[in-house]
Amino acid sequence: MYQATLSRRSYRFSDLRQLMAKASPARSGDYLAEVAADSAEERMAARIALAEVPLKTFLQQLLVPYEQDEVTRLIIDSHDALAFAPISHLTVGDFRDWLLSEQADSAMLAQVAAGITPEMAAAVSKLMRNQDLILVAKKCRVITRFRNTIGLPGHLSVRLQPNHPTDSLQGIAASMLDGLLYGSGDAVVGINPASDSLPLLEKLNYMLDDVIQRFAIPTQSCVLTHVTNTLRLIERGAPVDLVFQSIAGTEAANSGFGINLALLAEAQQAALSLNRGTLGHNVMYFETGQGSCLSSNAHHGVDQQTCEARAYAVARHFSPLLINTVVGFIGPEYLYDGKQIIRAGLEDHFCGKLLGLPLGCDVCYTNHAEADQDDMDTLLTLLATAGLTFLIGVPGADDIMLNYQSTSFHDALYIRELLGLKHAPEFADWLTRMHITDDQGRLRDTAANHPLLLALQGEQP
Repeated sequence: MYQATLSRRSYRFSDLRQLMAKASPARSGDYLAEVAADSAEERMAARIALAEVPLKTFLQQLLVPYEQDEVTRLIIDSHDALAFAPISHLTVGDFRDWLLSEQADSAMLAQVAAGITPEMAAAVSKLMRNQDLILVAKKCRVITRFRNTIGLPGHLSVRLQPNHPTDSLQGIAASMLDGLLYGSGDAVVGINPASDSLPLLEKLNYMLDDVIQRFAIPTQSCVLTHVTNTLRLIERGAPVDLVFQSIAGTEAANSGFGINLALLAEAQQAALSLNRGTLGHNVMYFETGQGSCLSSNAHHGVDQQTCEARAYAVARHFSPLLINTVVGFIGPEYLYDGKQIIRAGLEDHFCGKLLGLPLGCDVCYTNHAEADQDDMDTLLTLLATAGLTFLIGVPGADDIMLNYQSTSFHDALYIRELLGLKHAPEFADWLTRMHITDDQGRLRDTAANHPLLLALQGEQP
């Protein structure tokens, strides 16, 4: 039992799960799950009580039962007690103060990351204002490598997302051309295929690889199909760089995705066996999003933001090159409007970085949400200020295959100019060699006879 008194009224919370949920900022998904605070006063009382909870409690009082959930077992069994030692005496409130202090610099945050559980990260985020989430995330340094170096301070990468509603190779090639000539693609060239046809998925892999190899582009490709399809592609000898999978924070939700930890481990080993990385061996790419556990009725009464943080434990176990939250994609049932999407994006980025992950964000919304592109401009600017690892680049910010609104190649230009952010260094050198940017990283006018333009225009449908 946890309790706090506010305005002469005593509030009681039956267990840690309820306390965490009641302390969460208001969002439609928690109301849908009937776990949210009934009032702003109850929410504040829950935060007061949560601030007094020792961090050690999260190793003893498990929100999802150990016996029922392999994600919980992963979190507890892989917990690094030595890394946890410097902060083990703190309460959640003390942890917030420590994170905001000068003592918690980048080196110290990297040292303790393996000792922080997702529940600890979620708990402390509930006590933080937006500026706190930004400041702490900015101090976290997470660097990954495959064919280039992602996550360096002062850098921002972009996933080039050339989706097409019929998986037309010609249409995808045109979007790739658009993105590359705008300097996008250093995170990954990643396609969400409309089809699960294995022969078509194989063609997409070969096309992406052909472009990357022909022009010696220091980046990586990914066809974002189910992990079982990727395993079959590897067996067929397809040139797979990264293995993609959507993941969630409970075993039951992951079962709904058709995956488990053993399957992810098998896929990781298969990708590593190809030895396609030139600079590093981070071969996994994950996507997450608040509400995925609730949407499959697999949340165990846990609030959606804590479930999201638990997904990061799954990702952390597999040392991904990239992971991003598709923060507004799941819809207004879970994040109703621009304010909720902005807050969720900052929470996700903070928790992921705190846990040692290369967290990016698909700054996005669906057309039936109470949000617009101005909200996305705000979130993009806040996340980039907080040290975002990568964002998504879609032609015109309008994904015509997935039917949602994201960020464009032009948005990437805006945020680079505003904050002086650089491409991944190897990719930046390639852009200069290809006369796409000048020595200062600024876009140059591209002539009609540019070799990249001529080659990609020749791709066959």
